[in-house]
Amino acid sequence: MAAPRRAWFVFGFSTEEAVGEPGPGPGPRRLESGPEGIRRVWPAWSYVVVETGAGLEVRSAGLRRRLPGWAEALPSETHLVLRGPAAARAWPRAAALRGALRGAAAWSRALPPPGPRGPPPLPLLPGGFATPRPPFFAALPGGVRARRLALGQEHVLALGAAGEVYAWGGGRHGQLGHGTLESELQPRLVEALAGVPMQAVAAGGWHSASVSETGDLYMWGWNESGQLALPSKALAEERAQDEDVGAGDAELTPRQEQLAAEDTAFISIQAFPALLDLPQDLEVSKVSCGSRHTAVITRGGELYTWGWGKYGQLGHKDNASSDQPRCVEYLVAKGLRAEEVVCGPWTTYICVLEP
Repeated sequence: MAAPRRAWFVFGFSTEEAVGEPGPGPGPRRLESGPEGIRRVWPAWSYVVVETGAGLEVRSAGLRRRLPGWAEALPSETHLVLRGPAAARAWPRAAALRGALRGAAAWSRALPPPGPRGPPPLPLLPGGFATPRPPFFAALPGGVRARRLALGQEHVLALGAAGEVYAWGGGRHGQLGHGTLESELQPRLVEALAGVPMQAVAAGGWHSASVSETGDLYMWGWNESGQLALPSKALAEERAQDEDVGAGDAELTPRQEQLAAEDTAFISIQAFPALLDLPQDLEVSKVSCGSRHTAVITRGGELYTWGWGKYGQLGHKDNASSDQPRCVEYLVAKGLRAEEVVCGPWTTYICVLEP
């Protein structure tokens, strides 16, 4: 019997749409892999960097450029940070998309030889971490021994050596998990998670997630589009408008009256980590956050998504948003087991095992 093959799919906003061209639609699309296959992906809004057996490659609308000599990427819409064996460097986005990396970099930092376990994954660097926008590097206090780090739009999460979680940066949407909407200039322990060792963290635009070693999922921050899988008033109002089409402009419709009465049940900001119950009490192995959506892989290899879905990034072959975790049935119907998930701002990339 042949061994299962790895393949990558993507759903959501396309690089063609980023330049004003018609998109391929909301359905899942297979990433072209070539004979080398695809190992990892790092998506930005308008382009993606992929690692193949031949090295890194940047892909945008109709363009593919090799990035020889580099091992990892940290992309944004202004710059692309790349890490190699001896240095990390940043180039303007336009130069990176052309593959024109021979000139002077916008930023460069020499790196010491990696230890026996290899270098930590970007954005971590020795002594601190990289950012894909100026100033490109920030130091970490000596007391924070991070093994993973996630960057949101305005905030940072760090997973410590003992499974503790630190959060700092902008906090106006509760994305730091400290119970307030205040910002923090330095890493601060998320005390609500103390004593619960975590195995993974993820930062969305303005929301955060972590997965415990036992497979529990915790979420906090902004819930405007249901990205925390908590009741969203905005989504309930959208559903009510759809249900009440044709009711006229008279008084409040029954559904709208019900929403007004249930207003206290909706959550727009969750400033403390909330334990999320998935259907059938499923345990989570991986989590990733987009700008306003979330995706997780269960220990059984199923993919669940929720949040903002305008561009089909939830993988349900429609453009609906949802504040309820939903299994991506496309993968189940094809007999595909999810192995990795990486969210871009408006996209979801998924690595599967094909039978």
